[in-house]
Parts: sequence; C-alpha cells; structure tokens
Amino acid sequence: MAKIIAIQGGYGAFHEIAAHHYFRGEEIEILPARTFRDMVSTLKNRKSDFGIMAIENSLAGSIIPNYNLIITTRMHIIGEIYLRIKQNLVALPGVRIGDIREVFSHPMAILQCQDFFDHYPDIRLIESIDTAMSAEEIASRRLRYAGAISSRLAAEKYGLHVVAESIETNKMNYTRFLILAENGFNVPADKVNKASVYFSLAHRIGSLSKILSILSYYDINLAKIQSMPIVGKDWEYLFYVDVEIHDYAMYQKSLEAIRPFTASLGILGEYEKGLSVIE
Repeated sequence: MAKIIAIQGGYGAFHEIAAHHYFRGEEIEILPARTFRDMVSTLKNRKSDFGIMAIENSLAGSIIPNYNLIITTRMHIIGEIYLRIKQNLVALPGVRIGDIREVFSHPMAILQCQDFFDHYPDIRLIESIDTAMSAEEIASRRLRYAGAISSRLAAEKYGLHVVAESIETNKMNYTRFLILAENGFNVPADKVNKASVYFSLAHRIGSLSKILSILSYYDINLAKIQSMPIVGKDWEYLFYVDVEIHDYAMYQKSLEAIRPFTASLGILGEYEKGLSVIE
C-alpha cells in the first residue's frame, strides 16, 4: 500500500520533489495542501501518513512560523532532507522574457531570485501561496503576459516552458525539509544521530549561556539554535535547538542536566541526519 505524503503546495512543488527523494524506492502518493497548517491537519486527522515541511533555506533563512506550528501541534520530526533548489522562470509556450509583465511565486522563492529580476525592472514580482500553484494558475488561466518562479517538474506537469533556467542568486541554494509524523512513530535507536529539542528561558543574564555550557560539557554539538518570543509572556523566549548525537547516553544526560534551568523542555524528534540531494 502506498504511503500518503502530505505536502504544502501543489503537484510539482519542491516539497513533492523532496518527498520522492526521501522516500526513494517506496510507493508514495502525494496529498497537496494549500498551507502548512492544512498539511499538519491531514496528519492530525489521519488522512496522511507523513508530512513534509520546509523549515529553512540557505539563502532566505528560517521560516519562523513553522517552528511554532511544529511545537504547538506537537508534531514529531522523524527525518530531514536537504534539497538543492533550482528556481526557474516559467511561462506559457512561446512566451519570451520580454513579453512578461508579472511574475508570481512564493515570497521565499522571490527572495532567492531577486538579483535576476533586478535586471528586469519592468517586471512586477507578486507574492503567492506556492511556486507550483503559481505555475498551475498561469497554465489554467492562459496568462500570456505572466510568468512564475517554480521547479522544472511543475513546468512539465502544467505544460509550461522554461524561459530562464536556474535563476536563483546562490547556486548553492539548499532548503532543509523536515519529515513529520504523529507522535508514536519512533526512529530505531541505532540510526538516531540528531535531535530537535526546545526549551523556554526567562530574559535573565546568563540563562542561555548556562544551557550552552552544559551542552558543551556533555560534548553535544549544536547544529542550529533559533529563538522565538513566547506570546503573552514579556521577555521570555523559546529556543529551538538541533543537536548532533555521537553518544546517545551522553545526550540523555545533557537533557537531564539542563532541565532544572528551564521552565519547559521538550523533544520534537530524534532522527537520522539528513542527506543533501540535487533536484
């Protein structure tokens, strides 16, 4: 039976490409969702087996709302994958770049391609909900003076042609995607070498440095740290931390050691460190 993978965006989105790479060799069925919240809802309602969520891009940075969404919905991270993103300007067959007056795409994609469009000041960049959905709309509405920034897969699915290929500013443009499941799915302990945890701290001198010192003492390497204000609590912050695990017992001891210094401590997932793949 095929695994149902929920993605944010339409068919041909980079989320779909990431899904095919992560679940390579397995039979999967893609379930599109308009928003990340909608995607998470399919998991909560048991309409999908796994979900894929973009969390950060090497050029545009972190998608902050997604950190909060994972924590508040208590999603479980069971894996990750880094996808080399190639952004393309796509349009209806026969349309040239000189014909294009508007380009639609997700704001992250637009940000990744800003340098390219600086050379075309007459083109208006319009933010949309998704790269693939932008391509689909151009195809369905037959918009002859519009283009989209999307994957080549989306262009192929909707019968568009690539006007300009690989227009992203940074040619080492990677997006990190998290693989999500409902709590209860566990990665085998012998494969776990990375974890995502969160903890809250009051805005007091030295509070964060104490936590970091403890992690360093237990030889825990921080792969990422992201701070977010706690809504409704002035000057209190939630920290999302990715740590690399070389000794699982030491990792567990480090969590117990930092627990007394935090108001809350949670584990979002323990999983295998992700591979980097090309679209």
